[in-house]
Amino acid sequence: MPRRTKQEPVWKPTKEQVAAATKNRVNDVIDYGLDVLFVGINPGLYSAAVRHHFGRPGNRFWPALNMSDFVPEGEELLAFDDCRLPDFGMGITNLCPRASARADELSKEELERGACTLTRKVKKYRPRFVAFLGITSYRTAFGIKGGKVGLQEPTIGDAVVWVLPNPSGLNAHFQLPDIADLLNDLKRDVDRFKIARKT
Repeated sequence: MPRRTKQEPVWKPTKEQVAAATKNRVNDVIDYGLDVLFVGINPGLYSAAVRHHFGRPGNRFWPALNMSDFVPEGEELLAFDDCRLPDFGMGITNLCPRASARADELSKEELERGACTLTRKVKKYRPRFVAFLGITSYRTAFGIKGGKVGLQEPTIGDAVVWVLPNPSGLNAHFQLPDIADLLNDLKRDVDRFKIARKT
């Protein structure tokens, strides 16, 4: 089967389907003992319409992940392949399940409730690392002042916490190669952690 590219999604929703996706949910892709559980803010309407994480073609999550060492050479993961993430030791969820056109439509209370729900998931599934995709939502959800992209001091249960940039194309502070480089930094931390656990 020929490999798809981001320019060739499995299907594209209509404008009407995107507008009507506010009540759609995007299911968690999660399993026990993952290396990394990625945490988005909430599904955008396009992602909710296709019911896959970071489904909008312009989002940089999947291109950056494919450029990183998380995805073996010769493999490619796209939004419609999100169910394959556990095959590579990864999973993905959202702080808030409610789909919206913009993340800033979420209330502080929704983010705080999402933090409680996420904490329960992390304690149940026990990923080694939790990687948030967006520092502002992470700070708001967990009541953390300051903080920057990269390794965080607080943990969630036994999971090490990392923060990555929001991969939205609207985030001009980080370009695609920057996000891929940070993913490689995270991968090195994951690998060091696994080696340390074996010794």
